[in-house]
Amino acid sequence: MLAELNTIALDRLKAVLLSADELKLAASLLYQSYYDDPLFMEIFRADKPDYEQRLRAAIREELNTFWQAKQPIVGLFQGEQLFGVACVIEPDSGIGSSRLWHWRLKMLLTAGYVSTKQLLDKEQKIHAAMPAQRYHMLAFIAVAPKQQHLGLGHYLIHAVDSIVDKDESSAGIGVFVTLEKYKAFFADDKYQAVTELAFNTVSGTLMFRQRQQPQN
Repeated sequence: MLAELNTIALDRLKAVLLSADELKLAASLLYQSYYDDPLFMEIFRADKPDYEQRLRAAIREELNTFWQAKQPIVGLFQGEQLFGVACVIEPDSGIGSSRLWHWRLKMLLTAGYVSTKQLLDKEQKIHAAMPAQRYHMLAFIAVAPKQQHLGLGHYLIHAVDSIVDKDESSAGIGVFVTLEKYKAFFADDKYQAVTELAFNTVSGTLMFRQRQQPQN
């Protein structure tokens, strides 16, 4: 496995911004990765028979919104194969607790009123707890299930770091972590715990990484 990681990381792996044609690949990867995420299961009501449909629709609309707002969607590739995705929301993006009306309408039609309201409430709660006024937000980060535990997540998060660290208008980047096993992953990248937040039956940790001065 280590030999495979070295081959991928050194010879064939690249992190680039996705094109419009690659959004469907990203949506599929994110769906696989977030299908059993406790927060998404709560928001999109995993106990209901159409959970998969609502989750797919929500991820698709999120990616479309990121793309239309020209927000960074980073893809981790080996050749033509997509191994990972990270979606970053920049300061003053127009994406956040206020959400554009066209996004709200599409989400209401695809995911339903309850899911849309809970998603907006989540973002408002996170925004209110952030330790900065101007910041980036890591909305999604995922590595393909078959490629996990190879260190690819660290490669992907470093690509995100490079975007944040180059933006002098940003204080840093936040992420909301619902699974305990991922807190150590973000802590390794200089993320620090800010506060604990609860959404109905699901709780998690808001973490923040201060913008680092780029190395010359």
